[in-house]
Amino acid sequence: MINNDAIGDALLAYYNHKDKTDIVVKSSITEDDLIPIHYLFRAFNEMPIIEQKALECCLGNVLDVGAASGCHSLILNDRGLDVKAIDISKGAVELMKLQGINVQQLNFYDEKEQYDTLLFLMNGVGIAGTLKGLPIFLNHAKSLLKPNGQILLDSSDISYLYEEEDGSVWMNLNSTYYGEVTYQMKYKNCLTEPFNWLFVDYESLAKTAKECGLNCELIYEGEHYDYLARLTLK
Repeated sequence: MINNDAIGDALLAYYNHKDKTDIVVKSSITEDDLIPIHYLFRAFNEMPIIEQKALECCLGNVLDVGAASGCHSLILNDRGLDVKAIDISKGAVELMKLQGINVQQLNFYDEKEQYDTLLFLMNGVGIAGTLKGLPIFLNHAKSLLKPNGQILLDSSDISYLYEEEDGSVWMNLNSTYYGEVTYQMKYKNCLTEPFNWLFVDYESLAKTAKECGLNCELIYEGEHYDYLARLTLK
């Protein structure tokens, strides 16, 4: 059964009824994977270092994009920051309201207000969809920044998925950018429509940011090809 709010349903079922059914992630590049539902409700000390560092870098009024369960917004609220969360998931928004989070059901590209910090965690840059969509994403994010504002985002260079046994990387140069992935999310018997998601290597991000009139700074590089970047106005 098609249900494009499978994640929202899973979040609410866990929060309201302690239903621990995991979310199944179907991908165009790997075998099915699982998102343990309790992981989406993690506390600060349960988060990867990249997320911890991003939260520590947040300043002023913050837009938490694709906030899901609201775990990042809750931490920032506790630290006294003015936070607005947005998500396209009706269930996620309902959950965040139950937790007292200032939240709006909204597509990022429909946001109009300006902020000191735009926060995109759990590969939030993925909403760009494709490498060609990255300039559109960055230009809209740029339009939402106050004069001294910042964009904080994490992503991963997934070229390692194409490594051969000898350490070389096999790429089909006639295909699309290797970081473009098609996903579906499944919860119980419900499955979302396929959607595009982008993983962008840091060099491609920095190059595109420069073309969009943004400075790009590498804040942290993880051990699993992941990184945290800060983008600011030139």
